Amino acid sequence: MNPSYKQHNKSVTLYHLMINNTKMIGIKFDSDKVIQALIKSLSNPKWSEQYRMVYLPNTKQNLNDVFNVFKGVILINYNKFFTNKPINKDNEILDITWFRKRKSTPYYKYCPEAYLLKLELKRYSNNTVRIYVPFFEMFINFYRDREVNTLDENDIRTFLQHLIQRELSNSYINQVINAIKFYYEVVLGMPNRFYDIERPRKEYKLPKVISKEEILLIINNTNNIKHRCVIELLYGSGLRKSELLNLKIKDIDSKRMLVRVQNAKGNKDRVTLLSQNALNNLRVYFKEYRPRNYLFEGQKGGKYSGESVLRIVKLAAAKAKISERVTPHVLRHSFATHLLESGVDLRQIQVLLGHSSSKTTEIYTHVATNTFKTIKNPLD
Repeated sequence: MNPSYKQHNKSVTLYHLMINNTKMIGIKFDSDKVIQALIKSLSNPKWSEQYRMVYLPNTKQNLNDVFNVFKGVILINYNKFFTNKPINKDNEILDITWFRKRKSTPYYKYCPEAYLLKLELKRYSNNTVRIYVPFFEMFINFYRDREVNTLDENDIRTFLQHLIQRELSNSYINQVINAIKFYYEVVLGMPNRFYDIERPRKEYKLPKVISKEEILLIINNTNNIKHRCVIELLYGSGLRKSELLNLKIKDIDSKRMLVRVQNAKGNKDRVTLLSQNALNNLRVYFKEYRPRNYLFEGQKGGKYSGESVLRIVKLAAAKAKISERVTPHVLRHSFATHLLESGVDLRQIQVLLGHSSSKTTEIYTHVATNTFKTIKNPLD
């Protein structure tokens, strides 16, 4: 390494900018004579008062010049300029032709074809597409009389302020931000361009949990063996709804009493528990329904629908007279909490749920009743 690099620990950070509807390379740095001298050697650098950084046109030649000028002398932070986010190769085939074939509405701006195409090429999930497209269209129709490429950070903030005034939730607004960022950062190829857009603070909500007795009541109030198996796997294996829908027949490992979960959230595989009761009922279900590929299939074959799973859980909970609103995720939360209450190690629960971070799993310590059993109430 160049000795001068060792002695000089200053750095520059590269950003994507859009100025006068033209892609620019932004160069941000703390005031330093060495860096300033090096920047002057670049081809026609300019200062942006709005972004508080130097910029020059985003061309291959200019990018090479930036690296050649600073290499070995100043550390270049390009984490906000380049992205290595992988393509979701294992996601189901995406069919968004219905977005393209929607009936035209006067004075309504539709999602650009480049946006839809990039979602397809990146193999984003159907759920993500259903969120991103309407939210991005909401944004571009807020500025109906302007070209989307002319909008900047201040325009996005104004739009987000409009949503906040409508008292929409923080999670809703964060999803809107993701949909907008996808266009500028992925479609236009400017990763982390809107690096300084403030996100709402994530809401801290405890997971909803119901008792084991209520779980059994729900299972006993299902309409048939198929519905019973759906709920037993959601709870007994701690599955997400999407994971249940993607299960293949081969994913049930009766010899090891495990369920294989493939291509789960974050494109990760894992194994989780298989209940003996669930296995017994699955054998009865299989003889009666004879699924061909997916474990649970619709009447005409193919993957079972998410709406059907939601309906099964909702109707069974209503028949069981459960006062709480029960969803597939409530069953998953209950699975984790009941394991923790029975003494299962938090790390093991993290693995069974497929959480990347232990902090996500630790939330169940706030709802597990055994956490409080050793505490004597001051009133007593």
